[in-house]
Amino acid sequence: MSKVEWGEYTLEELFEVESYSKRFDANKVIVKERGKFPYIVRKSSNNGQKGFIDENEKFLNAGNTISFGQDTATMFYQEKPYFTGDKIKVLKPKTDKFNKNNAQFFLAALRKPFEMFAWGSSSFSVDIIKKQKIRLPAKNGKIDYDFMENFIAEMEVQRIAKLEAYLSVTGLKDTHLSVEEKQALVDFDKLEWKKFNLEALYGKSTRGRRLKSADRIQGSLPFVTAGEADEGISDFIGNEVHVFSKNTTTIDMFGSAKYRNYEYGGDDHVAVVHTEELPMKAAIFVTTAIHKSSHNGQFDYGRNFYAKDADNLDIVLPVKNGEPDYGKMEEIILAIHKLVVKEVVLYAERKCETTI
Repeated sequence: MSKVEWGEYTLEELFEVESYSKRFDANKVIVKERGKFPYIVRKSSNNGQKGFIDENEKFLNAGNTISFGQDTATMFYQEKPYFTGDKIKVLKPKTDKFNKNNAQFFLAALRKPFEMFAWGSSSFSVDIIKKQKIRLPAKNGKIDYDFMENFIAEMEVQRIAKLEAYLSVTGLKDTHLSVEEKQALVDFDKLEWKKFNLEALYGKSTRGRRLKSADRIQGSLPFVTAGEADEGISDFIGNEVHVFSKNTTTIDMFGSAKYRNYEYGGDDHVAVVHTEELPMKAAIFVTTAIHKSSHNGQFDYGRNFYAKDADNLDIVLPVKNGEPDYGKMEEIILAIHKLVVKEVVLYAERKCETTI
């Protein structure tokens, strides 16, 4: 990379910055897990996709574009046409050489100038977005699209090789379902379910304490704050803070629940549910149940989710003799885990076949 010639370009030289065809508010549409056209919002995970919606196709945004969260700088390549939520801009390439093979290089370059922008900042006006400068490989004074595509292809080969090695070393290539695991999936719709109060099951939830960025000392302890990027881990610190146990669940200020299999610190926007006495896979199941109950759209910057909200939360779990059936939860999670890993293994094998 050190020998590569680079050129500097403003965003508006490369893309048209267009508004969405129509805004679809999340609380006014039915979001489905499956569908024909994705629904893209300002989230930082899952390619910005909240799910799928069925709306008038004349309001679709063009594929082979980049969706840009106007006040979050979350941006993703969208290969196919899509619907959008609030404050999404559509970056439409001005060249027919832009495609899915070089889009990831463009995204890495585009994200760089927006790193210092704060969420919700007025700096995200269209005029300012257009003037942001990015650096791209160049050859003879022109953008070197061949270099970008070859670079991304090589990165993909290396990534697949590392994945193959990891699956082999960890034994995750064994995706055979046991008789019990198969039966757990078959019987899923026959399970008896019951509602439980979170505090009644696991005691009072606790919360971390605020630690300003300027006061953080670099170290090895993950420090959890609100957000989806990097699972909410904003830093690794060496400060003396309360350390929460592994095998617990955090719920951030937006109601997003995540399982933690490591010790960590947390700020005051994170509620901790004490599931540490549960078997690991049962705790993961419980985290999913918590997320389904807490992440319902009612929490945002105006109304934060706090530990007291966790104590009042009700979750639904499978039961046996009226009590949570943690053994069944373990079987279900292990079966799902194997099915997911199986898809990863098949993906890696297909990629290896196409690159040999």
